[in-house]
Amino acid sequence: MTGKGFSTRAVHGAAAPPTVQQPASVPIYQTSTWRFSSSEEFAEVLASARPGHAYGRGYGNPTVEAFESVMADLEETEAAFGFSSGASAIFTTLLLLARRDGAGPGRIVASRHLYGGTYSLFAEVMPTLGIEVDLIDAADLDVVAGALEGASAFYCETIANPLCRVLDLPALAELCREKGVPTVVDSTFASPWLCAPSSFGFDFVVHSVTKFIAGHSDVIGGVVCCSAEDRKRIRHLAIEVGGAMQPFDAWLTVRGLESLDVRIRRQCSNAQLLADALAEDQRIVVVHYPGLTGHPDHETARRLFRQDAYGGVLSVEVDGGVDEAVRWCDALQVAWIGASLGGAHTLVCHPASTTHRQVARESRREFGLADGLVRISAGLEDGGDLVDDFVQALKAV
Repeated sequence: MTGKGFSTRAVHGAAAPPTVQQPASVPIYQTSTWRFSSSEEFAEVLASARPGHAYGRGYGNPTVEAFESVMADLEETEAAFGFSSGASAIFTTLLLLARRDGAGPGRIVASRHLYGGTYSLFAEVMPTLGIEVDLIDAADLDVVAGALEGASAFYCETIANPLCRVLDLPALAELCREKGVPTVVDSTFASPWLCAPSSFGFDFVVHSVTKFIAGHSDVIGGVVCCSAEDRKRIRHLAIEVGGAMQPFDAWLTVRGLESLDVRIRRQCSNAQLLADALAEDQRIVVVHYPGLTGHPDHETARRLFRQDAYGGVLSVEVDGGVDEAVRWCDALQVAWIGASLGGAHTLVCHPASTTHRQVARESRREFGLADGLVRISAGLEDGGDLVDDFVQALKAV
């Protein structure tokens, strides 16, 4: 829907297949296979020689395609491909690039500020495939330039999990383009509402749609947004390795996307309220949130984000360490302790023992992940209630 606003495109972008009348909700094509009038038709559809759907393992489904269409529109890319999880989207995309089109395993250069699951992928899975991964300080462009020579891909996160670092994406994309290195960014924390990394020059934009995009803690899914040609390559690999999105998850995600604008506005507002309040509390060592003027990447975030907002997630280091951080979480009454983020409920977790438990303590400290760090995903509750809850929990500790 060229020329329309973000919310209009999010609500109307996922069009149902044409019928006599247009349904308000995209239909769920809950089928794994399709009937053909002839073997010739089946073979041609399977080989993409004619339009159609053949099988649910990546060969296409109208409900999934409706989701892919609206995601490509919101991320300002030519196309998108849906996955069964964000992890599957990341792995398939990087495997495609690291294989060098069949020329053998390659090398990935990645920011060292990463979600723990991605760190595990790089540390434990990629080496078994012969793929080398260099974790670097991606905020230092000279370091990035020195590492890119001969690399198969560059990987980072728009807002890093959990320290909320914000990299200079336009500068990184330009540097990688000069070196001929494809770029991949996980934009889960930002969502397309805050920024579209493709507009900065990134080739592949990946999301765990489980989080802000679906938004209701009822979906596991992922997506990669890219060029139409790259989508063909990703689809081909996804058909071979599995992990394609299924229709019911796509339907739930399309429904969630319709309220993304209003949801994330509230979540960003609540995150800012919490960051401002907790930053003033003497029992807090530091608040990691790009909406604070003291955050090292505040000015970068102001420049990159197209809304006057800074995301729905913050991380807070409690004075004392692991025991105090865990007790703080346990004393909360409105916020919940739980996995994931981006849903209607405010969720907290202790990264050192949950999301980043795979990272050795020495490495966590090197990356700035303190033992007393707590990650907060702001939900849709009243902001004042959230501030009161976190303050009372601090007093209890």
